[in-house]
Amino acid sequence: MLTTLLLAAGVGYFCGAIPFGYLVARAKGVNIFEVGSKNPGATNVLRTLGKGPGYLTFALDAVKGALAVLWIPLSARYGCSLFTGDSAELITYAMVVGMFFSLLGHSFSCFTRFKGGKGVATAAGAFLVLMPYALLIGLAVWLLTFYSSRYVSLASILAAASLPIAAWFLKEPTPVLVLVAVVAVLVIVRHRANISRLLAGTENKFVKKSAQAKVP
Repeated sequence: MLTTLLLAAGVGYFCGAIPFGYLVARAKGVNIFEVGSKNPGATNVLRTLGKGPGYLTFALDAVKGALAVLWIPLSARYGCSLFTGDSAELITYAMVVGMFFSLLGHSFSCFTRFKGGKGVATAAGAFLVLMPYALLIGLAVWLLTFYSSRYVSLASILAAASLPIAAWFLKEPTPVLVLVAVVAVLVIVRHRANISRLLAGTENKFVKKSAQAKVP
């Protein structure tokens, strides 16, 4: 049991630690830690480099979150010796551990001196595997909030807060409920600076570059 969980944690961390936002920006000749909000997440890449790099970063961050979870049940299903004899419950716990450590890896990457993003895209990819229906509810909350307010941070915070509620109503397994609650807290805490700016009325809204160019 311990070996299974440690393996899930290690693979999860190193999947999450791959700094795709930094790498995508570097390919464009930009150090993402020196521009915009200095955050390597998809939102900062989108704001500073445009839709292509921003959407690519979001997709890659989501994929690494999904892979940190998905490889575990796939390995067990296809008879990997590492998971021989493991129960379905233990596989679920391993998936939960894999996701949690992928978020730690993303937020505190060993490849970028333990700096990282807020984990929204990575969490979305992992939850797509763990609890797709609850994720759809969270996505709906994100879209409604973003398009009504144009605040990416507020949309992310409210979507994160909605996930534990959705998971509880959908009767997800207890390990998943605990994880989603912890992840929601982690995402909200990572947005604490944004919360301060929202309360002060100084948070930046998402504005297209063409609209920004019209402002004198």
